[in-house]
Amino acid sequence: MLSNPQTFKSSDPQIFPFNSINCNGRLVELNKPKIMGILNLTPDSFSDGGKFNNEKSALEHAEKLLKDGAEIIDIGPQSTRPNAEFLSSSEEIKRIGNTISQIKKQFPEALISLDTFYAETVKFGFNEGIDMINDISGGQYDDKMFDAAGETKLPYILMHVNPSYETMHDKLKFEDITLEVNRYFSKKTNELLEKGVKDIILDPGFGFGKTGEDQMKMIGETEYLGFERFPLLIGISRKSFIYKPLGKSPLDINEETQKLHMKVLEQGAKILRVHDVPQTLETIRQFYEKNKKC
Repeated sequence: MLSNPQTFKSSDPQIFPFNSINCNGRLVELNKPKIMGILNLTPDSFSDGGKFNNEKSALEHAEKLLKDGAEIIDIGPQSTRPNAEFLSSSEEIKRIGNTISQIKKQFPEALISLDTFYAETVKFGFNEGIDMINDISGGQYDDKMFDAAGETKLPYILMHVNPSYETMHDKLKFEDITLEVNRYFSKKTNELLEKGVKDIILDPGFGFGKTGEDQMKMIGETEYLGFERFPLLIGISRKSFIYKPLGKSPLDINEETQKLHMKVLEQGAKILRVHDVPQTLETIRQFYEKNKKC
């Protein structure tokens, strides 16, 4: 049972434009791009595993992300990199502990996203004060996830991914990746709307089961993703389709990443999910400067 005492009303897409989302009763405008800072509570994430997997270091990193310019903190209790340790929902909840409630207590203006594919973890997070759900599985790894999203009325981040946990990272070559992703989004958004979830954010799923060629194609065709009805989140930070062809490490591709961030911003991306907040904030500033001159 959900213990959050507040009553929420999800925004109606026919009344509010897609650049507004209702986060736990707080209307958040997306007319300007937002930065989602990544906070991994994991010992095995590919680029920062073990750095923030205790409450003290997690709170310190959340503070840094916010001071650097992030408005959303995406908390991930489980790594989804290839060959990562698989956790149950109860193990995720144990790993989260008091992190969500402590961040909310110290930084009440921060928006908190919970990165999980479990309905029970979502319900726990809701009672702790999360503002949105970031489900990399599109409801495919827990058949109760869409029900939980509908029950909480939280904004739901819908990601394109392969249909099972075991095949999550199997690289498939699609005849037309943009068409495939949009078909998936069309089916899944209809299912979510039927469950009462009206604040939906779309994530094309960079780094999950796609060839490097297809991922670069998605970068170039970002403007065609998502039907212009729902806001688009792009998560390319430290992804292998960028650093592997260059022979670099995940920590050495900031310049290349920011150039790609500029491309997706120019095509309407509303949220950038990143590790490197200050550099991304500068890219957004440059994006606005560039558009002022147009």
